[in-house]
Amino acid sequence: MNRKLLNFIVTIVLAFILSQFLPWWSIMVAAFITSILLSLKKGAVFFIPFLAKAFFWMIYAFWLSSSNDFTLAKKIAVLFPLGGNPYVLILVTGIIGGIAAGVAGVFGKQCSLILNNKR
Repeated sequence: MNRKLLNFIVTIVLAFILSQFLPWWSIMVAAFITSILLSLKKGAVFFIPFLAKAFFWMIYAFWLSSSNDFTLAKKIAVLFPLGGNPYVLILVTGIIGGIAAGVAGVFGKQCSLILNNKR
């Protein structure tokens, strides 16, 4: 299996498991762990965790919001300059989660490089 696809899938699965027990920052832990175990190269270090978490958070937010007819999402979207559109709020949520995971992925790659250089 392609290393990028494997990293993408493992990141989503690990994020789902950790999100059941930990707060929102568990996505960063998942991206950090997968970046140490399944190292990527160049821009993929940021973009694969970014895409995995953005996809995961948008699907998860849509699933949670659809169960109550997007009531809370509509109210929160009014607070932000989103025109009260809950779908744009879900998109923004995914982008924010993706940035957090991408940064954690880069940090995990840097930590793995440091650990490999000390050996």
